[in-house]
Amino acid sequence: MLIGYMRVSKADGSQATDLQRDALIAAGVDPVHLYEDQASGMREDRPGLTSCLKALRTGDTLVVWKLDRLGRDLRHLINTVHDLTGRGIGLKVLTGHGAAIDTTTAAGKLVFGIFAALAEFERELIAERTIAGLASARARGRKGGRPFKMTAAKLRLAMAAMGQPETKVGDLCQELGVTRQTLYRHVSPKGELRPDGEKRHCCKVSDEAAGNDSNLLIVFYVQIMPDDFVMQLHRF
Repeated sequence: MLIGYMRVSKADGSQATDLQRDALIAAGVDPVHLYEDQASGMREDRPGLTSCLKALRTGDTLVVWKLDRLGRDLRHLINTVHDLTGRGIGLKVLTGHGAAIDTTTAAGKLVFGIFAALAEFERELIAERTIAGLASARARGRKGGRPFKMTAAKLRLAMAAMGQPETKVGDLCQELGVTRQTLYRHVSPKGELRPDGEKRHCCKVSDEAAGNDSNLLIVFYVQIMPDDFVMQLHRF
């Protein structure tokens, strides 16, 4: 059975709901099996998504209009899809950069696997750079200065570093130029976003961050693929 999920925020405009609904119904989703949230994608409390995920059963397929309708961020998205896969549930994306994803097909699974691998690669590379930066700072005898705010770029570094058991929180705060209080207000000890971190994470990277090594290597992973990549996959 096909089950559809829609999400629209105030920034999307009210017409976006009808657009998503029409697309999902055209894809074969019964209107009775449509779930909806009127909220930002960064919010954790999305009752529509919660109900949708609970309603899915083995053999069902979750259908979304675009990939960004489903996940708060890439990590959340990948975890959600892995959970669905483990339950024997497929995911199909109708349009946008993730339109090649249909985990009920071999090609779609391959595309999502590439997303997941690139996400893991980015996380490990950022963590490696962070640890190297901390070691370099210690070697220079760097002292902590005036704490600065948590920027989007610093937040990405913090998330990656906090997920590594060898990271020392004191050294990380010193390298980022933030207090422990600021760090823990944005990121949990496991590297997961907290409410203040979600607000910062949804903002665009500033001009200051644009020159920082912590920039995302891939703005959105599918964008590094050539335009005909999906067509090539379907030839196999």
